[in-house]
Amino acid sequence: MTRQATTSVRWLGAQRVHVITLLSLAALLIAGVMSLVIGDHAYRASTVRGVASQASLLSSAVGGALAFDDDKAAQTHVDALRFSTRIVAAGVYDRSGSRVAGFSRDQGSLAELDDLGADATRTGQGHAYVGRAVSEAGVVLGSVRLKAIIELPAQRASRYAGPILLFIMAALLVVVLNLSRGSLRRANAELAVRNAELGQANDRLQTEMHERQRAEEALRQSQKMDALGQLVGGIAHDFNNLLMVISGGLQLLDRTDDPAKRDRLRLGVQQGVDRGVGLTRQLLAFSRTSALQARVVEIPKLLENVSMLLERSLRENIVVDISAPAETWRVEVDPSELELALVNLAVNARDAMPDGGVLRVTAHNRPPDEGLAVDHVRLVVADTGFGMSEETAKRVFEPFFTTKGVGRGTGLGLSQVYGFARSSGGRASVESQEGQGARVILDLPRTDKVAELAEIDGVSTPPTRNQGRVLLVEDDPAVAEMTAGLLVELGYAVDRAADGRAALDRLDAAGPYDLMLSDMVMPGDLTGLALASATRELRPQLPIVLVTGYSEAATDARSAGFQVLSKPYTLLDLRAALELSSTQAASSPQ
Repeated sequence: MTRQATTSVRWLGAQRVHVITLLSLAALLIAGVMSLVIGDHAYRASTVRGVASQASLLSSAVGGALAFDDDKAAQTHVDALRFSTRIVAAGVYDRSGSRVAGFSRDQGSLAELDDLGADATRTGQGHAYVGRAVSEAGVVLGSVRLKAIIELPAQRASRYAGPILLFIMAALLVVVLNLSRGSLRRANAELAVRNAELGQANDRLQTEMHERQRAEEALRQSQKMDALGQLVGGIAHDFNNLLMVISGGLQLLDRTDDPAKRDRLRLGVQQGVDRGVGLTRQLLAFSRTSALQARVVEIPKLLENVSMLLERSLRENIVVDISAPAETWRVEVDPSELELALVNLAVNARDAMPDGGVLRVTAHNRPPDEGLAVDHVRLVVADTGFGMSEETAKRVFEPFFTTKGVGRGTGLGLSQVYGFARSSGGRASVESQEGQGARVILDLPRTDKVAELAEIDGVSTPPTRNQGRVLLVEDDPAVAEMTAGLLVELGYAVDRAADGRAALDRLDAAGPYDLMLSDMVMPGDLTGLALASATRELRPQLPIVLVTGYSEAATDARSAGFQVLSKPYTLLDLRAALELSSTQAASSPQ
């Protein structure tokens, strides 16, 4: 076969691959659009059903008012719907069809309800119109009618954010592939021309190599865009779900007085917050920029505490079996990161056991070996799932690598496990065969240090007596208000400064303080660490606690001897940090 013929064959092969790739992308986009449309219809139907339920509840509530011609009572029931931002207009009508009570957020909406039937449901122009009859003992007393917004703009934006990001990534990938195709086409055209010129063979070869390097670079860029698209899609999907849980729970909390239901809603909102914290920790652990907060950990006690969390992460058809002898050695690790690693492994095991099975978590002591030359504790998380191939097992700790579908995972769970083990001075490995389950092994170095008393005995109930005066330095008003509430709950009096300069002014003019609690990232020329350093020079004995959600300066702050509290934190976490800082300040030399 001649060189020109070989070039033609390669060009046709590249064309075929390009066409197949474009068709696959087009199919994915079409499937995404169809999924979006179907989801939109389902959401609208669900919203209309919710409005119909509100109309039914209102009809039940105003029955007595219509029966006794009590228009004021009817108006009171209608006014209760004003707290729902979704309801645009509501009306109560007697049996003759005359409106006896109602309200409207705009002109004309209430008049639209006058023509609505007593038992009617329709939609139009982004609104739902629902009418329900009011009856007692089979006697129709009148009707109630509602007009509601089907979807608020903020909710629509939140629901469409993930798919829009995916569409943008796919469009960018198509652009990169087209650029690659153009580069390959130009390279093959130039090669064909120069093949006809026998006197310039070296020049033709060099040009071909140059063009191929450009094509390979374009292909690598397209692969990066694909990885970024998978990451953004997964995170957007997970965060949208968490925001929906939190937003829905908060809305429902204002609509019920049932203590049991309010407790369930609060638990759901808290679980959504905890899942958001876990996802953020995964990202920071993967980036290797989060500073671990190592503490001495009793493995048997930690596994006992985390067992309920593992069970909530799994289905009812999965049995959790935890075994950790009392003589298991202590380790010095970040307990939150270890719990997160165990939950990540449990979630992966759950997905590998769709029909149920057993998740075993065991711990035992190990002497030094070739891979880890110190005494260590071996934690083994094993499942009875379908296992994985040798090729998959070699890649499970790679960032972004996942066997799940797009939007079902970011590929960061096992990389967090690997990063945690390495950052703790240990190692992580996996053993698996197809059809025989999988075993993930964490080896963590032994420590002879003794666990802190707070970890062994627990933390008591926060005190309510006067604890002193706190200078709170926080630029965000919402965060400041919430933090001040926690401090008051702990028994402190609170003064607030919005930035570092204002805090220094208060230290000079507002009299003595017993403690300073400051955010690390603030506007202006003074960061939290700079403010703490300046305050230490002015008042060496003043206890200082620095708070951060994520700051690269947190490690520097700890090295400088400041107490650092990570967001989000609980009331007991705050109390422990304040007490520890006060103890350290009291014991430091004058």
